[in-house]
Amino acid sequence: MKIIVCIKQVPDTKGGVKFNPDGTLDRAAMLAIMNPDDKAGLEAALRLKDQYGAEVTVLTMGLPKAADALREALAMGADKAVLVTDRVLGGADTWATSTTIAGAIRNLEYDLIITGRQAIDGDTAQVGPQIAEHLQIPVISYAQDLKVEGDKVIVQRQYDDRYHVVEAKMPCLVTALSELNPPRYMTPGGIFDACKAEIITWGRADLKDVDDSNIGLAGSPTKIAKASDKVRKGAGEKIVPDSPSDGVKYIVEKLAEKHVI
Repeated sequence: MKIIVCIKQVPDTKGGVKFNPDGTLDRAAMLAIMNPDDKAGLEAALRLKDQYGAEVTVLTMGLPKAADALREALAMGADKAVLVTDRVLGGADTWATSTTIAGAIRNLEYDLIITGRQAIDGDTAQVGPQIAEHLQIPVISYAQDLKVEGDKVIVQRQYDDRYHVVEAKMPCLVTALSELNPPRYMTPGGIFDACKAEIITWGRADLKDVDDSNIGLAGSPTKIAKASDKVRKGAGEKIVPDSPSDGVKYIVEKLAEKHVI
């Protein structure tokens, strides 16, 4: 069994976010981590490797420093790593990103593709299903449990306060929730091997069946009108009422003034 896990290096929001003048994230200026949903998907692939001897390839699109996330995945137990990076791919929205990743995946053999449900820097949950559409394979999203039987995958798909059990014949794509699996830690030996491992690097020329009009910022139909970091609130108005009843009266008057009541 050959499994491809699509991962993304995302900004560590605890360290704050920064934007470029065009409204896109300044990823080079921020601390980065592996996207949590993607890490759960990677763990699912590694468990299938433990169970069936599957070959796990991790793939990401991003800046050259995204290789750090790939090495983390290798240290956890992945077998191969592919980095898709090129200046012309920068500024991509979900459509351009999924087009690019699908173009890279066409170079690889696979039975199962696993992506995270969504990335914490976008929260769109679009890229995984779009990749499946580009590749014309079935997709099962929001996986909270996954197992393989023969040539099919069986997924518990989260749905409101219950779940659906959905089956699909491979090849197919599954998007993973962070609750799917608690990810394993890197091992000392894995870290040592990951530091020495070769990461396959592809650029625009290596993408199959991809048109220039569908990649990068220019090929992104979604345009950002305005972006900013967290809005900081002012100190607000402070009052010291003469009595509790005066305080209540003041609050009620303010709520009425703002048409809350």
